[in-house]
Amino acid sequence: MKAIRQILRNQTGLILIAFIASACATHTVKTTVYTPVISDSQNVSEDFLLDVGIAIFDPGIDEIKRGEEEITNHDIRVAESRYAPYLLSETLQRSGNWGIVRLMPNNASPMDVLMNGTVLQSDGETMSLRISVSDSTGRAWYTKVYDQAISQFSYDPSQRQQNDPFQILYNNIANDLLAFRKANISDQQIVEIRTISEILFAQRFSPEIFDTYLTEDRRGNIQIVSLPAENDPLLGRVRDIRERDFMFIDTVQDYYATYVRQMRLPYDSWREQSYHETLELRELRESARRRFIGGAAAVIAGVAAATNGGNYASQVGGISAASAGAYLIKSGFDKRAEAQMHMEALEELGQSLEDEVAPQVINLEDRTITLTGSVEEQYGQWREILADLYATEVGEL
Repeated sequence: MKAIRQILRNQTGLILIAFIASACATHTVKTTVYTPVISDSQNVSEDFLLDVGIAIFDPGIDEIKRGEEEITNHDIRVAESRYAPYLLSETLQRSGNWGIVRLMPNNASPMDVLMNGTVLQSDGETMSLRISVSDSTGRAWYTKVYDQAISQFSYDPSQRQQNDPFQILYNNIANDLLAFRKANISDQQIVEIRTISEILFAQRFSPEIFDTYLTEDRRGNIQIVSLPAENDPLLGRVRDIRERDFMFIDTVQDYYATYVRQMRLPYDSWREQSYHETLELRELRESARRRFIGGAAAVIAGVAAATNGGNYASQVGGISAASAGAYLIKSGFDKRAEAQMHMEALEELGQSLEDEVAPQVINLEDRTITLTGSVEEQYGQWREILADLYATEVGEL
């Protein structure tokens, strides 16, 4: 019996140590050090500035981690897959290190540099994005995951007026992109990339002519075989068509800008509330775990006293201790139920945001279109119009 009592004491002690350790744990970020965007192209000719296309991000719904599914709202993720790349495009454009930076409805229009992203986590406290970069030659630059955890200070109104709470994350992406270009891409390669982008665009409209200028190696990288004459009339028509394509994409930028402006206020409110909800959820889970641990320790001690006590008083005390431990365990279950209520509140907030972000109608020269989830369809129709314009203009030569 002494050996049994000693085992119970050891188990109780270990549980209480774990309880104390868990009670001392902390997770919140107290301060955030600001990382500015590096601008390093003031004296670079425009001929050596690469244009950047940023694709609408993958919302990452298929990559949601186990345990986070119940607190991740799919509608929010879809909204963020448009919001985050727009802020990234603004950051890159503001840096002055690149040519034109555009948020692309799809990959139909070749760009010098293409960035793809996936939202891995976003809960108001932490954002995680996976970014992949390549250029028009098919060369993969790099793939990297960016994480940032912020403090409550990031939601202070004075700070929020200056920057997005996760602006540091976008600054880090911009700085890495610049660093890679400077370390790995020569001026000659920049000229090749820009030329290949133009010929790839031309191939969409006149493949029988422009396919002969490029070749693709076994690794999928595109190389220049020959070039059309600078005064080639077909090349001139292609450049005119490409300018019109860029004008349409610029119109799409207006749509995304309006989308982001309308989304910003409710989205910021959601993120700040989500920040507090996330911290509270974590505390509730920790509290529930501590209650389970403390309750289990009390139950073990109480059972030991009731079973091995030599007199009636010690047995009564042991039973009381076991009952108190059982109550703590029950309160742990209650805390988990409360956490579930907060998860449901997050989903309600997400649905509220989606209701507030409405599709926008924009006017083109000869039509009015509604830009919603079907922006890619509208862009497909625009490409058909461009093909007709190109065929008409070529026929007039």
